[in-house]
Amino acid sequence: MEAYNFLKLKPLLVHALLLSLSLIASFANAETHYRKFVVQDTPVKRLCRTPHVMTVNGQFPGPTLQVRNGDTLIVKVLNSGRYNVTLHWHGVRQLRNPWADGPAYVTQCPIQPGATYTYRFTIENQEGTLWWHAHSKWLRATVYGALIIYPKIGCPYPFPKPTHEIPILLGEWWNRDPMSVLRQAQFTGAAPNISDAYTINGQPGDLYSCSSHGTARFAINSGDTILLRIINAAMNQQLFFQVAGHQLTVVEADAAYTKPFTTSTLMLGPGQTTNVLLTANQAPGRYYMAARAYASASPNVPFDNTTTTAILEYRSASRTAMPILPQLPAFNDTATVTRFTSQIKSLSEVKVPTKIDENLFFTVGLGFLNCIPGPRCQGPNNTRFAASMNNVSFVLPRKWSLLQAYYQSIPGVFTTDFPPVPPVKFDYTGNVSRALWRPVFYTKVYKMKFGSSVQIVLQDTAIFSTEDHPMHIHGYEFYVVGQGFGNFNPRTDPAKFNLVDPPLRNTIDVPVGGWAVIRFVADNPGVWFMHCHIDSHLTWGLAMAFLVENGEGELQSIVPPPADLPPC
Repeated sequence: MEAYNFLKLKPLLVHALLLSLSLIASFANAETHYRKFVVQDTPVKRLCRTPHVMTVNGQFPGPTLQVRNGDTLIVKVLNSGRYNVTLHWHGVRQLRNPWADGPAYVTQCPIQPGATYTYRFTIENQEGTLWWHAHSKWLRATVYGALIIYPKIGCPYPFPKPTHEIPILLGEWWNRDPMSVLRQAQFTGAAPNISDAYTINGQPGDLYSCSSHGTARFAINSGDTILLRIINAAMNQQLFFQVAGHQLTVVEADAAYTKPFTTSTLMLGPGQTTNVLLTANQAPGRYYMAARAYASASPNVPFDNTTTTAILEYRSASRTAMPILPQLPAFNDTATVTRFTSQIKSLSEVKVPTKIDENLFFTVGLGFLNCIPGPRCQGPNNTRFAASMNNVSFVLPRKWSLLQAYYQSIPGVFTTDFPPVPPVKFDYTGNVSRALWRPVFYTKVYKMKFGSSVQIVLQDTAIFSTEDHPMHIHGYEFYVVGQGFGNFNPRTDPAKFNLVDPPLRNTIDVPVGGWAVIRFVADNPGVWFMHCHIDSHLTWGLAMAFLVENGEGELQSIVPPPADLPPC
């Protein structure tokens, strides 16, 4: 097996590759990897301006971490920037160790400017493509990178060995500090300004008139088989992805192997990863990789309607060959999304929980707050945007993290009465009464016993607009046993569940105007965040948290907190 072939990846950002060389593991047996991440303000030139943004080790995107299943990572983070920061290792189970999970004020207080915190965790029975990112306000717009977990020595991929591998990080770029975009939205109550560009490995590509900083390029040979490790790190947008002239064979999603299937179009929600095999079987030439928005909300909701590109170029192609651009789907092509997601299934039969202990029904969606017309009331029809699950808009604590409060039995930080079903039943995807537009604001968690079998129905709502919501659960993977459109029908829809080979995910896109049903076993004690991975929705409160109690004995209990856990 090849790790990265750095010669074949030469067209990537050179400064990122040089540091990545120091991150390669020796890949003997299980290893411990020591890393230092310096979070700092960095001027990054993209498009027309050079804003100072937060980066890790001066790189955008940040360094790629490459480990094996069973390895331990020790990452010392020094915050040399101007904002509080935390890091989240997206998709890593963090078994019994929520202290390393990272969401600010959920499992830790943030790392303040000038301070350090060391994340220590072990990869246990996971392999594939994950990623890491900041989990404090909007810093993840520029603070993110790939986390690649190779199989253990002697364990091959369950698909043909690729000639080489390329990480593809899809991002979203503003020509200003993203934190200022957030502050403006929080002041006005309106939706945040849309991004100025999407990016592939930090570069916007040739289709932006103001792009003067290059396009990511990947050189290949005819006959090569390339494993593309694709990550949607965008802040607020689901993205279509294609490579002109080439078919893509999906072999993994969210670090879980899948039954292979071939498609020309991928759709990834923010937070999701997809691995595909691409065979270089076309006429030697230059072919664009391209990504653009899948925008599922109503047509009057603005979005960044631009296209980012990178170039896949055959080494034997003419130097004057013009790149070929793929025909990406229309921005609202939900039919293509449905066809794609319906084909993702686990590689083999899996053991899905069938005896359910916790049967939960969560509505997810946007809402409004009435306010006095003025500069702080610039949402639709003189309102401020809000978001909620089961009509509860989540409020982060400020003096303690939820996990610290739970572990140390500190009262008054949260309550354990998050509603298991909507307080009021209504036509979720129909014409919603104005009386249901306003959520309540609380810090509520849902408590579960260790080992409980859990089913959650995630139901989109139409209070402002139906929309595809990418929902992520920290500390867990889950089986997606069913999806559909309209309101979930508990009498008829369960008959259509896939309990044989459903996909295993850590982030699920709840269909626009529809529902998704997930199942998992609550076998990881701690406090675990569940939220929409569209960061504007998270900012408005589209989140909740699970409190999974300790089981019996040390192996079913949370490990003690580290000595350097940041104070609030």
